[in-house]
Order: sequence, then structure tokens, then C-alpha cells
Amino acid sequence: MARIRKNANSFRETDSTGTVARMRNIPIAEVDTIDRPVLAIGTDYPPHHLLPTHRHRRAQLLYGATGTMRVETADGTWTVPTHRAVLIPAHTDHQVTMDDVTTRSLYIEPGAAPWFPPRCQVVDVSPLLRELLLDAVDIAPHYRRRSRDAALIALILHEINRLAPLPLDLPLPHHTRLRALCADFLDAPHIHDPPARWAARLHISQRTLNRLFHTETGMGFAAWRQRACVLHALTPLARGEPVTRIAARLGYDSPAAFSTMFRRVLGAAPKDYRTPPR
Repeated sequence: MARIRKNANSFRETDSTGTVARMRNIPIAEVDTIDRPVLAIGTDYPPHHLLPTHRHRRAQLLYGATGTMRVETADGTWTVPTHRAVLIPAHTDHQVTMDDVTTRSLYIEPGAAPWFPPRCQVVDVSPLLRELLLDAVDIAPHYRRRSRDAALIALILHEINRLAPLPLDLPLPHHTRLRALCADFLDAPHIHDPPARWAARLHISQRTLNRLFHTETGMGFAAWRQRACVLHALTPLARGEPVTRIAARLGYDSPAAFSTMFRRVLGAAPKDYRTPPR
């Protein structure tokens, strides 16, 4: 007979041998050595949760069933709206900031997905893959190799390989003082934050500031500022905040100006990033 074991952070169903039979709220470290190409785990996080910098031996697909996430590495940040996912390569140091998030994660042996991107990438998730991910976390980790569960995992890998990437990344500089200013800006972005202020903080000219941004991020200061503001807006959009309020907080002259910039940066309207009703 199956039994449930619980503690403050996790629960798991086990059979009479102690084998995990449901993959919910279980640290990957507890099951990582299981000899299967893919392990699926569902996790519920408290509001405004921060997963500090860590890495996984396996590659990871991190899907947000609810809420929004921001993944940060040494190279940049990736904003993950509801019903999208981020692909995180194996052995990549990253931290995750979460806003009312429930996740479905796939931990993939690198050899099972040689096509996996070498750098983090946010991807759109098809309706089929969404249903497969929701189903996968109920698969026992020791699933039989020739079974319906194994076929489902194989189909998931095929679906991941054909996902469309989304332009939801923001490069971050390695320059220590410039990166600190970028981090402060990301906490409270404003589209009219003057480059003169940044240059003064760094004791350099505005021309040097723009050159430094290009060298460190591949973008000029103004383009980086625009992109940061648009990506910041994804979280309040997911919460259902009015575009008028979001635009005003970011310093846009009008909701129309914000919507125009949003579409220019992401190729979609703000309404496309609202969380659909459940």
C-alpha cells in the first residue's frame, strides 16, 4: 500500500518499498541519481520566493504553470511569464526570483538532448507540451523503459526540440560597478532615467558609458533601458494590472507609447502576456 511522507517543505507518495511514486515538491538532489533520461518534478513556491544561486548536473526545462519568474546568470536575465518555460543548460549557475509561482521542471540528462541550447533561452510552450508536462510529474521516477510513461517522456523531448524561442532575455554586464547599477535599475526601472546619472555614478562620460554598454552587453544604453522596462512590465501584466498604471509607473508619456514600445521590443501586444483565466 502506498503511504505519504511529509515534512515542512515536501511530500511524497511511496510504495511499500519506499520508492517515490509522485514527483511533487521533491529536491532534485534526492532523485538525481535515478537512471532515467528525464525526471519531472512539480514544485509550489511561496509568494516572492528567491532560489539563491545554484546549478544542476542535468539540463533543466523550468515551466511556470502560474506566476512569473526571473532567471539570472552571470550573462543576463530571462523573464518567464506564465505558461512559458526557460531552458537552463547543465552546470549553469543561476538564481530564480519567483512571483506566486508553481513550476513543472524536467531534469534532462545531457546525453538525452544533445540539441539543448548552450545558453539559457525562454521558449513558448505549445498546448500539447503543457498537458504533457502536467501529466509527467505524476510519473514514478523508476518508470519502465518500454512503457506508456517512457513513450510520454520521449514525446516530451521531441516537443522541446521544436519549441520557438522568445525574446525575453536581457544581457547583463560583467563590469562590477555597472552591473550593480543595472541591478538597482531592474528593481525600479524608469524609461527616462538619464544616462548622465549613470555616467556620474561611474565617473565617466556619457559617450564612454554607451561604449561600455556596447562592450559589456552588445546593446547601447537607451536600447538596454527600453528592453529592461518592457520585460519588467511582464509581471504586473500577468497579475492583471491595467496598462495605464504600468505605463505611468515606468515613466511612459501615455499607455499608447508604452504599448508601441512593447510591441517593438517583443513583437506582441501587452494583452498577449496577460495570464489567461483558469
